[in-house]
Amino acid sequence: MAARRARSDHDWAVLASASKALTDRVPLLADRLLDELAENSPHYDLAVPRDEHWEQICVALRYGIEAIAASRSAPRRDLAYARELGRRRAEQGLPLELLHQAYRQAAYLVWDEMLDVVADDDPGSLPVLLRTATQMWSGVDRQTETLTVAYRATERELQRRTDGRGQALLDALLDAGDGDADRGLVQRAAAALDLPEAGRYAVVVLRSEHPGPGVPVEPGGMRFLWRMRTDVELAVVDLGAAATPTDLQTALRARCPGPGGISPVVGSLAKLGHARRLAELALSTVGPGGADAIVRLAERLPAALVVSRPELAGLLVAEVFGELLRLEAPDRATLVETLEAWLSCGGSAGRAATRLYCHRNTVFNRLRRLEQLTSRSLSRPRDLIELMLALEAYRRG
Repeated sequence: MAARRARSDHDWAVLASASKALTDRVPLLADRLLDELAENSPHYDLAVPRDEHWEQICVALRYGIEAIAASRSAPRRDLAYARELGRRRAEQGLPLELLHQAYRQAAYLVWDEMLDVVADDDPGSLPVLLRTATQMWSGVDRQTETLTVAYRATERELQRRTDGRGQALLDALLDAGDGDADRGLVQRAAAALDLPEAGRYAVVVLRSEHPGPGVPVEPGGMRFLWRMRTDVELAVVDLGAAATPTDLQTALRARCPGPGGISPVVGSLAKLGHARRLAELALSTVGPGGADAIVRLAERLPAALVVSRPELAGLLVAEVFGELLRLEAPDRATLVETLEAWLSCGGSAGRAATRLYCHRNTVFNRLRRLEQLTSRSLSRPRDLIELMLALEAYRRG
């Protein structure tokens, strides 16, 4: 027991002496380590100013060397500093694997230098280093674990702040007026969201009774940025160079519940507010029977015209369908259904008759009656336009 105690005291004396010599050599060790790191990767000098890096290496080396000969009850300044460096390097953007490599190279450098010190001063004590090697490298592992935890926690916090700032800027773009958004806002949003100021963008508005998190759609080179609102989900879609609104519509129909509206393409982030209102207008054209529909404004322009001016829509229905509205409900419904079928079938009475399960002459008779009641002719383009718009308004009445 006494021999073991004496050997322990001897070991401590060897480590303390070697640590003292190493501490005196810290500036030279820091120079060597900096050169090795710079030779291995240019990212060290890009992320951390060299003077700052040298000073921090010196502190880390001193605390690490101090821990080699310290008692188990001594405060671990090496771990506290590893935690601080982990946070700092995350803020500076140095990749975590390079930070790990820096610590490993520093440990090898200290170990090799310690071997040289003991070999020069007291070669007979080299076995002491072998007995303490496991403890030393265990300490290095603890330093690495400590800085990793701090680095990742800081990285998450930075990401949270970045996401929050980016989302706020995206909201500001979407809520901008019909004119172009403020230039400074556009520049900040482009930087925060990693999007080009000028590009090909569309806005999607999805309405759902139970909206969930943004639908993760990334097909065909399109990039989606989703935002939740009270009763809808919004997405700004970077269409890239080749994707079209039809491609976007197809992708959404395959993956998302409706109803939804898609804006026309706009050429810059500055116009996202205008695009959002157009997407909302497209969505408003989806009637009660289109709960699953996801529509493009470009294919719903007549309906959009009606929806956007409800007071004129009411006047249009009264003016064009006035006599029709005075019919009994079943009779009126039959004529309206026939007009809808005839229009859907491209003006073909035969196909409309098939859809309505009646004879084509029945279709003709109903259409002639509708012309008489409305004082409009289905063969005159202007009258036909008025009938189509009045029908669209009547559906939404």
